[in-house]
Amino acid sequence: MRSDVLNKIQNQMKKFNPDDYNETDVKNTLSKEKLYINDFATLLSPIAEDFIEEMAYKSKIETSKQFGNSISLFTPLYISNHCENDCIYCGFNSQNKIIRRKLSFEEIEEELKAISKTGLQDILLLTGESSTTSIKYIGEAVKLAKKYFNLVGLEIYPVDVNDYKHLHGCGADYVCTYQETYDRKQYTRYHLKGPKSNYEYRFNSHERAIKGGMRKVAFGSLLGLGDFRSDAFATGLHGYFIQRKYPQSEISFSFLRLRPFINQNSEYKTDVSERQLLQIILAQRLFTPFADITVSTREDSQFRNGVVGLGVNRISAGVSVGVGGHEGNLKGDEQFEIQDKRSVEEIKELLYKKGLQPVFNNHVYL
Repeated sequence: MRSDVLNKIQNQMKKFNPDDYNETDVKNTLSKEKLYINDFATLLSPIAEDFIEEMAYKSKIETSKQFGNSISLFTPLYISNHCENDCIYCGFNSQNKIIRRKLSFEEIEEELKAISKTGLQDILLLTGESSTTSIKYIGEAVKLAKKYFNLVGLEIYPVDVNDYKHLHGCGADYVCTYQETYDRKQYTRYHLKGPKSNYEYRFNSHERAIKGGMRKVAFGSLLGLGDFRSDAFATGLHGYFIQRKYPQSEISFSFLRLRPFINQNSEYKTDVSERQLLQIILAQRLFTPFADITVSTREDSQFRNGVVGLGVNRISAGVSVGVGGHEGNLKGDEQFEIQDKRSVEEIKELLYKKGLQPVFNNHVYL
């Protein structure tokens, strides 16, 4: 069944030409209190790069208005790296010869105990896309996580409504599903086989998650797989249209850039600069001021230091992108190389120095 949201996005993308805008368009957009779809497109245009400082000024005000000086902290926990997909940009690629592991429930609990000692109360459980990690297995992992954390998120393979209902009943609060690229031709090129090759099923997963009871859904794209401005535009519209269709839901965004991975046999270099990534974050904040925006450890510490509070209100800390590793021993190979390896304590100190307040799941950490 074709999604009405997908139809809306594709109609907008047909009209989107980043080079159509000029300085007057950008100035007019920045003078507005509320932005609409064409305004969002304007702020993603190449000419808008010349107005980064003005965008940053407005974005900082908007971020403070919506979230005060609070920055939410979380960490991911990879419980499996088994995967049936052949995504040529990912270290978990089924063709890649890496150490594959799925944590036992005892190992998961040890990881959870170690992470909980940092004070974090928001955890994101991740798996590859494989039948090895069944819904029952993921559900039991969620139950364990709920013993130690107030918020439990999932970044797993897309599932049906009833499976999301089951996972929500086990204690899952939110779901992250990244489309990677909204360009169908590029999507097919990069997802050669496996369940992830089904473009529409992946695209519709946010609606199924909401119908399954999840309170928040997260959107993202891997900038550089397709035209990055078009993918940023489509990502923002995806969350925008979903929130309008399901006003009770919360939405979140993360814009990622390509990074090296283990046994990489080709060089995939992103054509997205830090300045352009910043432009995308600022444009998204001004278009959807109420949404969470996360910055990944794919970016280095200097960039992450600069964007928290400027447009980003959520940041990961103490990150390991291999299976396990939080309690001391990495048990499975990593998905990609991270750039910011700082601990929770180090991220807390950064935020304090910037006059920001680290928040561990709706409670200020003192």
